[in-house]
Amino acid sequence: MITSTAGEMAWRKSSRCESHTCLEVAEAPGGRMAVRNSTRPELRISFEGPAWQAFVHTVRNGDLGAL
Repeated sequence: MITSTAGEMAWRKSSRCESHTCLEVAEAPGGRMAVRNSTRPELRISFEGPAWQAFVHTVRNGDLGAL
């Protein structure tokens, strides 16, 4: 689901988001993945391939203490 666009990036929220405070992700230039908080869209972080995979694995497994 696309929620907004900023330049060349199309942001999307998880289908599991049930409130107005959600993480959004977008493909960033250079093959990176960008993440932001929907309530603070000006603050973003981005990950390259292996780091993105590790982030997704950690979140999916509920081990947020590892972040």
